Amino acid sequence: MSDELPVPEADLAHEAETGTGALQLSLGRRLAAEAVGTGFLIVAVIGSGIMATNLSPDDVGLQLLQNSFATMGALIGLILMFGAVSGAHFNPVVTVVDRMLGSISTKDTGLYVVAQTVGGCVGAVVANLMFELPAVNISTKVRSSPALWLSEVVATVGLLLVIHGCVRTGRAKVVPFAVGLWIGGAYWFTSSTSFANPAVTVARTLSNTFAGIAPSSAPMFIVAQLVGMVVGFGLIRLFYPHPVEES
Repeated sequence: MSDELPVPEADLAHEAETGTGALQLSLGRRLAAEAVGTGFLIVAVIGSGIMATNLSPDDVGLQLLQNSFATMGALIGLILMFGAVSGAHFNPVVTVVDRMLGSISTKDTGLYVVAQTVGGCVGAVVANLMFELPAVNISTKVRSSPALWLSEVVATVGLLLVIHGCVRTGRAKVVPFAVGLWIGGAYWFTSSTSFANPAVTVARTLSNTFAGIAPSSAPMFIVAQLVGMVVGFGLIRLFYPHPVEES
């Protein structure tokens, strides 16, 4: 098996999560989809967390169950919705790995990351307002420990392997469901509840609710996610050096 970086394949450049969408739309339209999609994702994460707290105030386990199922369902729907439009990354880690693998340009990568982060922050504001909270409600929930940081590495590595393991073995059509199930499951088997997304991490600092994270805790979460990105990239090259045509 060659350990050289595989030559980018045309199919990877247009699949959900590994490219910029089968419709091959203009950059402006793709950026709008990334912003709106990430915003909706944050609305689901924060909004379901608030609703879970309201409905099950004395049962944290049930709150997490409700939060994870809502996030999983929304993520599957959003990837199906925007996969052909922009690639439905909604995550700077996903976008940067795609750049490292050659399926998106450097310019588009930078603009995708900005759109995802801005869209996520707007989504946090919308979620707060939907539940009659201040538009910007800075979180005080400290999440800081080596165990949490390790969890973010694990969650991020797994996310990237799920994406590329499906697409590079000819199963691109199941990516929305595989990604949603991974994130939903990782809510439970990681101590950090699987943020695995720098844009989501930044946005969740703006809501002092069940899903929030204190701004002081966010930098190390993002560092851990970037470490997971590097490890995940290496494992993608190791396990899936060349994509398989989807039948």
